[in-house]
Parts: sequence; C-alpha cells; structure tokens
Amino acid sequence: MIGLGKLTRKLFGSSNDRYVRGLKATVEAINTKEPALQALSDEALAARTQEFRDRLKKGETLDDILIDAFATVREAAHRVLGQRHYDVQLIGGIILHQGKITEMKTGEGKTLVATLATYLNAIEGKGVHVVTVNDYLARRDSDWMGRVYRFLGLTVGVVVPGVDDLRRKEAYACDITYATNNELGFDYLRDNMKYSREMLVQRAFNFAVVDEVDSILIDEARTPLIISGPSEDKSELYAAVDVIIPKLVAGDYDLDEKSRQVTLTEDGTEHAERLLEATGVLHGSNLYDSENVAVVHHLNQALKAHKLFQLDRDYIVKDDKLIIIDEFTGRMMDGRRYSEGLHQALEAKEHVEIQPENQTLASITFQNYFRLYPKLAGMTGTAATEATEFADIYGLGVIEVPTHVQIQRIDDHDEVYRTDEEKTNAIITLIEDAQKRGQPVLVGTVSIEKSEYLAEKLKKRGIVHNVLNARYHEQEAYIISQAGRSDAITIATNMAGRGTDIQLGGNVDMRIANETADITDEAAREKRIAEIHAEVAVDRQRVLKAGGLFVIGTERHESRRIDNQLRGRSGRQGDPGRSKFFLSLQDDLMRIFGSERMDGMLVKLGLEDGEAIIHPWINRAIEKAQEKVEARNYEVRKNLLKYDNVMNDQRKVIYEQRREIMDAPEVAETITDMRYEVIEALVAAHIPARSYPEQWNAVGLDAEVERVFSLGLPVKDWAQEEGVDETIVRERLHDHANRKMAERAANFGPETLRSVEKTILLQSLDQHWKEHLSHLDALRQVVGLRAYAQRDPLNEYRTEAFTMFESMLAHVRDQVTLLLAHVQLAPQFMPSELEEPDLNQFHPQHIDPLTGENDALPVFETGLDPNDPATWAHVPRNAPCPCGSGKKFKHCHGAM
Repeated sequence: MIGLGKLTRKLFGSSNDRYVRGLKATVEAINTKEPALQALSDEALAARTQEFRDRLKKGETLDDILIDAFATVREAAHRVLGQRHYDVQLIGGIILHQGKITEMKTGEGKTLVATLATYLNAIEGKGVHVVTVNDYLARRDSDWMGRVYRFLGLTVGVVVPGVDDLRRKEAYACDITYATNNELGFDYLRDNMKYSREMLVQRAFNFAVVDEVDSILIDEARTPLIISGPSEDKSELYAAVDVIIPKLVAGDYDLDEKSRQVTLTEDGTEHAERLLEATGVLHGSNLYDSENVAVVHHLNQALKAHKLFQLDRDYIVKDDKLIIIDEFTGRMMDGRRYSEGLHQALEAKEHVEIQPENQTLASITFQNYFRLYPKLAGMTGTAATEATEFADIYGLGVIEVPTHVQIQRIDDHDEVYRTDEEKTNAIITLIEDAQKRGQPVLVGTVSIEKSEYLAEKLKKRGIVHNVLNARYHEQEAYIISQAGRSDAITIATNMAGRGTDIQLGGNVDMRIANETADITDEAAREKRIAEIHAEVAVDRQRVLKAGGLFVIGTERHESRRIDNQLRGRSGRQGDPGRSKFFLSLQDDLMRIFGSERMDGMLVKLGLEDGEAIIHPWINRAIEKAQEKVEARNYEVRKNLLKYDNVMNDQRKVIYEQRREIMDAPEVAETITDMRYEVIEALVAAHIPARSYPEQWNAVGLDAEVERVFSLGLPVKDWAQEEGVDETIVRERLHDHANRKMAERAANFGPETLRSVEKTILLQSLDQHWKEHLSHLDALRQVVGLRAYAQRDPLNEYRTEAFTMFESMLAHVRDQVTLLLAHVQLAPQFMPSELEEPDLNQFHPQHIDPLTGENDALPVFETGLDPNDPATWAHVPRNAPCPCGSGKKFKHCHGAM
C-alpha cells in the first residue's frame, strides 16, 4: 500500500521538483535572448556590463536584470571558453543567485555555473567572493573563469598563501575575488589586529559563492580558525611524561573509540603517580594537587597520543616532522598542528623535534565567519544529506538540480564479509576481472594504511596500479586525470574536493601538457598531439564498451556524503559506470556499531569463508549507522556554535570598537570618558554612599589615586576638611587629572598625544582581549562539570563570560588611564613608530574540537619582496615560492 506522502509526490512531484519546474520560465526567457546576443560584436557584448550598471543606478534590482545578465554570460563563455551553459546550469545559477545551495552531480560543470550568479552580483561593484577548498582551485578557477569576467569588463583577483598585504588588498578590491575559506577567515582576523584603516585588506562583506559547500561549511566547521603567538617551551615535560605511557597496562585506562576518548582508571592514576614520581616530574605524591595541573594535562594528551592516534593513519613522520593526514581528503596537511599540546605529545611519542605550543590571539568559527555575509550561496555534488544543518545554522536551502543527461551508473548492493582478509580477496578478484575487460577501476580507501595494504596485495598478484594518497599528492592531478584509461587501476584515499574530473579514455589536455613538454620541434609536437587525440578517442570507445569507470569502496565512511562523492566519480555526463562497496565486520564503522552480535548470528546461519551477504536490508542498516554518526557530529558542531555564539557577540563588540577607534581622527573624548569612569570607580570603592568622612578609606583612596594618576594630591587630608563630601572629592580628582593631561598635551604636542592615545587604547584592548580569550577557553573546558550540580553548562558559560567581559573592559579603562598618566616620550619620537603590530610572529591555526587538529597556514612578512629571498622569512616547503614562479618552494628556491 502506497503512503499518502509517496502518492502525493508521485502525482505532483516533490517540493524540490516543483521548485525547479518554477524556474523553467526564467530559463526559457534567457534562451530567447540568445539569437540577438550572438549577432553582437565582442565590444558590444562587453559593453552590456556598463548598461547593466546604469540600469541599477536608475533603480532596477539584480532580479530585474537577471535574464539579460545570464544570457550575456552564456554568450561570453561560449566565445571565450568554447563552453555554452546548459539549461540545467542556468537553473543552478538562478538558485545560487537566490542565496541557496545548488546540488549538482560530479561532472555537471559547477565551476561554469558559478559564473552566472557571480557576474550578476559583481555588477554592483560591492565585491563577490568565490570560495574554494584549496589554493590550486583558487588559482585555476580565477584564471580559467576569469577570462569570461575580464572579457565582460570586470576585475578578478585571487588570494592564496604567500601573497603580501598590498596584493591582498588589490585582490579584495576587485569585482570578483577567488580565495580559500582559510585565507578569507585569517585575513578577517588579521585585519582586526591592525592599528590603521589603511592597513586593512578586506572591504565590507557582500556575497559569497562557496564551492564544495558541504566540505567547507560542514566538515571544516568543526575547526575554529585561530591566530596564535608563541608561548614558553615545555618540550622536556612532554618527553618525561611520554616515557611512562608504554609502562601503563590495559587496566590502567578506559578506551572509548566511538567518542574518541581515553581516561585513566583509579588504578591507572596510582600507577601513573608512582611512575611520575620516579621521573621527578611530579610535585609531591598526589597527581591532582594544584601544582600538578600542567602534569595532568600533559599526561592526558600523551595517553591520547599513544592510544587513539596511529602512525600512517592519522599522521606520518617525514623529514623529522610529524605531519597530519586530513581525514576527509587523505592529503598531508603540511603545517597543520594538533591543539592543546596533543601535537607535542605525538612528537614526543615518535621521537621527533618537539615544537613549542602557541597562545590564542584571535579566533572565529566558519559558521560565524560565513554568517557575516549578507548573502551566501553554495554548490556541491552532495548536500541533501546535510540539508537540516544547512537550514538550521546558515539559513540555506538545498535544491537538487537534475542532470543534463540521465545518470547511467549502476550502483550495486554492498557486499559484507566476516573478515578483512576475505573482503580484500573479493576486491582483488573483482579488480582482476575488470582489468581483463579493459574497464578502469577507482578504489577508494579511508586511510593511507589501508591503501598501502591493498597496494601491496595487488603488487604480489602482479597487477599494475597507481596509489593516490598523502605520500604521493604531488602527482595527484595527473593520476586522477588518467584514472579513466582502460589500463588504469587507481587507489585513492578519499575523493572529496579533488577538483579534477575523471574522463573516460583519459584527459587529453593533461596528457598533452605532460608528454609534449620536452618536445622542442613544432612539427614533432603537433604530430604527437594528434596521436594523443587519436589514442584517447580509441581508448574511450574501449572503456565505454567495458562499462565505464568501476568505483570500488573498500569500506563505508562515517559520512554518507564521502561515500557519495566517491561513487559520483563514475557516470559523469551520462557515461556508463558502476559502483560497489565492500565491507567486513572488522571495519571501524561495523565494529563500533555492534558487529559482534552480527558475527555470532552469521556463524550460526552457516556463512562460509569467502562468502558474502548481499541484501538491500544490509544497505539500509549501514545507512542507519551512518546517520547516527552524522547526527552525533552535527550535535558536536551545533554545541560548538552555541558556545562560540557567546564569544561571537563579544567579538563583534570588540572588533566594531576597534574599527571606530581606527576611523576616529582622535579619541580624546573616549579617553576622557574612561578617565571619569576610573575616578568614579575609585571613589565608589573607597567612599561608601551617604557615609561620614570618618567612614571613608581615605588612606586607600590616596594610594590608589597616586598609583593611577601620580598627581601628588593630599587626598587623605580632604577627609578632615569641613563640608567635603564624595561629590567634591570626585570633582577635585576630575579637575586635577584634566589639568595634568592638558599639560602633557602642551608638552608633547597635540598631534603626538592624539597618536599615543589611539595606540595605547588599541594595544590595551588587544592585550586584554587576548587574555580574555584564554580565560574563556579555560572556562569552556571546565564548565561542563556544572551539569553534575544540575546546572545548565551553556547558561553558566553565558553568565560567567558576560561577567568576565565586563571585568575585561574595566581593566582596559584602568590600564589606558594609568599608561597615559605615566607615559614618557623621547624627543625624537614619531607617532608612526607605534602604529602597527608585528604580525610576522603570529601563526594561523585551524583547531578541531574532536581530534584537536590545527590547520596552520604559512604567514609571510608584509614587506615580502619577490626579488629578495632575504625578506621571505620562513616559507613552508609545500607553499608557493614567493618569487612568483608558480612552483612550490621546495621545487624552486627551496630546492635542496
């Protein structure tokens, strides 16, 4: 019997179908404009941009010019790139312009779709940010799609690591700016650490189009962006604590893989205390004495490092450095560091050089960063599974756009085996079978360890293959581009956000670039190019006959999206294809979600070695398990956001205050108000309301006034005077303090004093904000314990954070007032000397609250000169070379 909901959808279509159908009239209107635009000259077509701007000035809206603008972009793309937008791509562009997420399958041309909404919104001149998942895509797309924008008279900029502040500012001033999510977020934080408006690189937020929106706004949203500075070195303590962990036995700790937690038991605590006493690290004999707080923290991190994190799965060791492996893409994240001492604990475990920890100076989550944009849109191949989160957190709807050509890929049911060995043998048998038919195979694994294990097995069988994981990511783009050739067996560690389509028969352009680079004779080069075209055409037919690309998943990922991304590599643009996932009861997902009961049941049912279970029910059960993990991860992100919202409200106040201070020609009025508030607080603290002079703490007030203002006033004698009350005391202090500041202004010169006032105010605000962030972090770590007292941790955090914020502002007032009353200036002092902080010592980081990962990106000196290597400071090996060659530093000026 068909349910009412299913019957309604069958008759009228889903709400998504109805939405897409509603856009078809607009698409038809765009299509009717095509013949007239085809008749225009290049100059006349480009001149339409100014026409649109004139129409906007006369009161029309972006929606009013959408049809004409989209038709213009389509024609420009056809002339410049040789690519004409399909109707479904026009639908995708309209959805982006409406501030929603466009879900389009892999190979449907999302990069081209973005040009429509980007161009339309860039016409206003307020700036559009196109956000990519990595620097390669930012550069590629700004150059590739930038040809269309520049043809139409718009300016295009790109922001990647290694670009100095001057070029960043120019890039952000362009009509369209391509950048990664990390670069955008860190530039926002760095801008709010500068002391003058002229030094800011970003302008007001307007509209952002986020590519791979699920990767950036969901996966990466677990990791707040942080800018930090160096703190004291504790490498000896890490090494000392690390020595005792291997001596702990199984009963000394509880390990929970599902929640990725490990804790000492009571016996374990006693055992650890005896071991630490022997090393001389412990103060006294009790691990939980107040002076051992740091030791407890390092012990817990060392325990995590040894029991939860594995070499070649979570990280690798290369060139005496510990490098994290990205769990979503399988790439090496050179420069990324785990937070809160975990990275140092791992360095101690692997006996590599221990780098010092850092202190937080500024931070923001991606949720709160991207909500700064008045209008936000995104595109991806897999967003529907996270539609609830996109709606709840970002207010973004998800619309699925139908494919240009119907998908021909066959998705087989999962095969479940009892053991890893049986599963691997079945995978290898299937690979051999596909290879005999000339069918290319893409094998997706979840870790480096698993990919290398499978590669070793294939090698023993004599099966030629390519391995794509964090160890070999330099050849990444080429390996992926040729994974559709008939002889290709490619093993890849996760396939999210790779940015390269797998074309059946191989990618012609990549082969030409790779195979003709060394041919200098033009005739020989043209001949080789023709041969490559012919070879690819023949091979494509062979692959089509064999059934297209076969995608094999070696296990299910925690997230259905990652599985769908792998599956989506096959069957692009109506090509045939096939996909199949193999599982065993020893896989992490199956093991954590109760495979023991299933194993016992299968033994009873008589399942033989090498035999698999294949049934739609199994698929549904696995999906349910994945949904549980996804729901748990969503709760983690939502909880993180609730706490960050508290900090975000305070962050907005501080950053807004900083901008006002920077923009103000002088801050004398603010300084005077602060001085009055300090005096009010001093008087209130020492003279109770409506009290007699004999009840005053006149001696204490005298000492405090001298400490803060250094006025040399006989405040304690005032209490003996007839008729003196708190109002008179307050007025006298105001009067004397004002006179002293007037004298200082006369001595220093008004201009100098104004500059000093502004600088001291900004420096004090920054210093106390940095300390406040540290205090909030500490509060966040312990406030959860309040739940044991039946108090809501979030409410407790909110209340205490507000009290701490008020206290911070009071401390800023006190410090600014005290410093200005005592500051001495050398005769040769110039105001500009105090204007800018040194940002070179700061380190951007990206911390994961679940795993503790830090995504640290390279910071370059603002005075970097591409022609002078002496100005380049510390360039990471995998960063672009500052000389501008386009090569990585290690392949250019950093070559050994």
